[in-house]
Amino acid sequence: MAGGLQGCKTFFINGGYGIKPMNDDVFTYLIGGKAGQGTKKAGIVAANFFSALKRNVFQMNDYPSLIRGGHNFSLVSTATRKIYSQYMKADLAVLLDQRSYTIHRDHLTENGVLVYDSTAVKQGQGIGLPIASLAKNYADPDLIVGVTGIAVLAAVVGADRAKLDTLIQKEYRRSAEDNLKFAHEIYDEAEKKITQRFELREGKETHPILAGAETIGLGASAAGLDLYFAYPMTPSTPILHFLAAQAKQLGVVTVQPENEIAVANMAIGAAFTGARSMVGTSGGGFCLMQEAFSLAGMVEALVVFFLGQRPGPSTGVPTYSEQGELLFSLYPGQGEFPRIVASPGSIEEAFYVAAELLDLAWRFQTPAILLSEKHLTESSMNVDLDIEKIRAAAPDMHTSGIYQRYRQTETGVSPLLFPPSDAMIKWNSYEHDEQGYTSEEADVIARMHVKRRTKQESLIRYLREKVQTVNEYGTGDPCVFTFGSTTMSVREAVLHAGLSCTVVQPIYLQPFPSWNLMKYVGRKAVVVEQNCTGQLEQLLREKTGITPISSIRQFNGRPFNPVDLAEQLRKVIG
Repeated sequence: MAGGLQGCKTFFINGGYGIKPMNDDVFTYLIGGKAGQGTKKAGIVAANFFSALKRNVFQMNDYPSLIRGGHNFSLVSTATRKIYSQYMKADLAVLLDQRSYTIHRDHLTENGVLVYDSTAVKQGQGIGLPIASLAKNYADPDLIVGVTGIAVLAAVVGADRAKLDTLIQKEYRRSAEDNLKFAHEIYDEAEKKITQRFELREGKETHPILAGAETIGLGASAAGLDLYFAYPMTPSTPILHFLAAQAKQLGVVTVQPENEIAVANMAIGAAFTGARSMVGTSGGGFCLMQEAFSLAGMVEALVVFFLGQRPGPSTGVPTYSEQGELLFSLYPGQGEFPRIVASPGSIEEAFYVAAELLDLAWRFQTPAILLSEKHLTESSMNVDLDIEKIRAAAPDMHTSGIYQRYRQTETGVSPLLFPPSDAMIKWNSYEHDEQGYTSEEADVIARMHVKRRTKQESLIRYLREKVQTVNEYGTGDPCVFTFGSTTMSVREAVLHAGLSCTVVQPIYLQPFPSWNLMKYVGRKAVVVEQNCTGQLEQLLREKTGITPISSIRQFNGRPFNPVDLAEQLRKVIG
C-alpha cells in the first residue's frame, strides 16, 4: 500500500521557494556561511532583536553533519502576529561565502536585499561588502564575520549605532571590543551601499524564545524528572545539552553512558529505585534499545523515551528532518504490552506533552515515547508556558501486607514499592506471577496477559476522559490531517494563504484516538506529512476508515516551506 494508496491523489514537494505576497507582515532574515562562521549565533541574535520589538519569531537552523566547513544557514521569520514556521524566501540575505551565494542568491522576496562578501564572491549580484578583508585585521577572522549579519540587519531596518552597540555588547561579550569595532566598520559600509530600508512595526506583546529541546526538557522537569539518560545522537542531543547545562537549576541529573543499550537499561534501573527517568535517542539508537524497551513493558517500568526522527534508513541524513518513523514507533519491542506514543505539534505544546507522558508512564507503569523531529527540537519560537497546567501523578504505593509487584487490580495497575524496603521487590524479565517469580504455568501466563490488556483498556479510558488527544484548528472543508512538527508548517500555510479548512492534528498516535476522529469520516480530507509512503494516511485508513482525496508529502530532509504548501493546498481546496 505504501506510496500508491488507492483513490488518493498524491503531491510530492521537492522544497521549492514560492513567492511571498507583499501584504504579508512577515519579514524573513537569512544568514549563510561555513560552519564556524557564527551563522547560528547571528540567527539567535537576530531573533532576540526582533523579539525586543515585541515581534514574534520562528528561527530554523540548517547544517550538514560537519564540525567545520560545509554550508550552514539560519533563517528567522518574524511578524507582529503569531508565526508558526519559517519562510524560505528572505527579505534580507547575508551570505558569507561563495557556496552560500550560489545556493541562496535567488531565494529573495520581490524587494529582497542580498548582501555578500565581495572578497569571496568576485562577480556577485546584490550588495558586495569586503567582509573577509576587514575581518583579517582581527584576532579570530573566521568567527568574527558572523557579526556582519547583525550589523547589516541593523543598518537595513534603520537601527542607529547606539542600538547596534547595545545589541553587540549584550550578545557578543567575548572579544567585545573587537566585535564592536568590526560591527561599526560593516555598519558604515552597509549604510553607504544599501539604499533600501525595511520598517519593522512593533508588536503589542511577545513571549520568551525557546527551542523545542528546551521546552521538552522544561516540561519533563516540571513533571518531576529526576534522571535523563542519553548517548549523543542528532536531533536528540540538544535535550541532553540543555538539561546538563541547567542541572542545578532544574534538579535533573544527566548521564551519558557508553552506548544506547546502556542508556535504556540504566533508565529502567533508575525507575526501579523510584526515580523519574527519561531517555533521549534517535532512530538508529532506538533500534538498539528494542530489547530494553520490551523489558520495560514486561517489568512495567515507568520510563519515557524521546525518539527524534531523522531521514533514514540506517545512518541516513543525520542533521535533517523527516517523519519516517511513525509506524516504527507504534509497536517497538517484542510482545504484547501497552505502549504510549505522542507527538507534539508545536514547540509550546512539546512542554505539555513531555510532562503529560511522564505523568502517564507513572500513572500506568508502562513505557511511553515522545516522537518528534529536528524541525521541532532545534527550531525556536516564542512560547507562553503555564506550569500550573502540569500534572504529576502520585503513584499508588503499597502500604501493608505481602508485597506483590504484579498484583491483579481492576485497572491492571499494581501498587508500587521502592527500595530500601524489608519486603522483596522483584522486577522480572521472564513471565512471572503476581509476586514476580518466574513462571511457565499456562494459567499464570494467561493471567499476566489479561493484566496487561486490562491496563491498556484503562489507559484508553483515561485518555478518552481526561486527555486532549487531538487538536483542531479552524473550520471549513477540507479537513487537513497532519502530525508532529508538520503541524506548524500546515498552520502557517493556512494562515499565509487565508485558506478555509480544518487542520486536524492527532497528538496521541498510540493508542490511536479513533474515538475523537470518527466524526471526520465522510468529510473531504487531505493528509500532509513529511515522509514518502504516507504513514499517517495508512494509520488513518486502518484505524478510522478515513479515506483522503489527496496526500501532500515531502521527504527531502527539509521542512515544508509554507508558501509551497499553501499552493498545493489551494489546488486541493479549489
